[in-house]
Amino acid sequence: MKKEQYDKAQEKLYSDDNVEMNIYKCPNCGGETIFDVAQQKVLCQYCGSRFDINADTTVTEKNIDELLNEAKVWDNVEVYSCETCGARQIISNQDVAHECSFCGTKHIIKTNELPGLKPQGVVPFKMPVENVANLAKNWVKKKFFAPRNFKKSAMPENIHGVYNPVFTFDCETKTSYSGRLGERINTNKSSYIRYFYINGNIDVKYDDFLVQASSNITTTTLNKLSPFSTNDAPVYNEDYLRGFKASTYNKDGKACWKEGQDLMRGDIRKRILQRYRYDTIDFLDAKTAFLKQKYKYVLVPVYVGHHTYRGKLYNFYVNGENGKVTGKTPLSIFKVSLVTILTILLVAGFVYLTCFLD
Repeated sequence: MKKEQYDKAQEKLYSDDNVEMNIYKCPNCGGETIFDVAQQKVLCQYCGSRFDINADTTVTEKNIDELLNEAKVWDNVEVYSCETCGARQIISNQDVAHECSFCGTKHIIKTNELPGLKPQGVVPFKMPVENVANLAKNWVKKKFFAPRNFKKSAMPENIHGVYNPVFTFDCETKTSYSGRLGERINTNKSSYIRYFYINGNIDVKYDDFLVQASSNITTTTLNKLSPFSTNDAPVYNEDYLRGFKASTYNKDGKACWKEGQDLMRGDIRKRILQRYRYDTIDFLDAKTAFLKQKYKYVLVPVYVGHHTYRGKLYNFYVNGENGKVTGKTPLSIFKVSLVTILTILLVAGFVYLTCFLD
């Protein structure tokens, strides 16, 4: 793919013109049905009939060994791939995909891939789509570095819901560590680093530690949208997906578990350092054992859309459960320059006063 084509695809990410929805028939009239977010029921768009969803009990975690050796696949669905942006999504056998739900192009092809693991659970959408535009507008107004004209004219477009795949991990960790830290000592005549050795143990328990399983939404974005109620997620039921799409993972369980372990190690390292007062780190060695390891594979609800400003698309994302918003906005060069200049002046003033007082 040429660079300009790639850049265009990146700009148009999550900004399709028409989102294809899963089609299910009403048992009363044969009309199309969707998942009614407000009522948490299945709604017939033709006759208005509503049907309760058999909300099974909360998902329970499985042993991590089952994840690493799992061969069971998601039946009755197929994987479609976008040749423009590379997005992969799960589509029911009864649906026909005309456009990519993530970049809007028509370059959708059926692959020979197996869909992979069937989700154990799903966190349903609870925020009605009608509320999302106002949430996005209010979020834009709070972005200090966004241009004033953009804040006034921002109009959310092409909002639609997508279920995003995540793995969550439970485990207990036991860590032993040793290291050498340094604290800066200032005197009237000099400044030096006083080094000291540390060692000890720390135990941390993780519950539903979330790891993003799809590249369609970045890990950073998903972390900003968190939390999702994965602990209370009902068992997967196709009814929750009526009218929505679901992304498939492109990081398998083994890769996500390795990433989760690395993230936990980083968190444990921070917790260790919080125990001490220091200014520099000479070295810190930590050995972590992961015990009682379990996992869940869950779909979480995300609304995606975009704002258009001066011909460019700026994507936003909304947690479909609690309404948290994140995304990108244009930057005002004037505001960024002003803050930069003021920061330089403040730092220079502080340095001058410090030298003058000494």
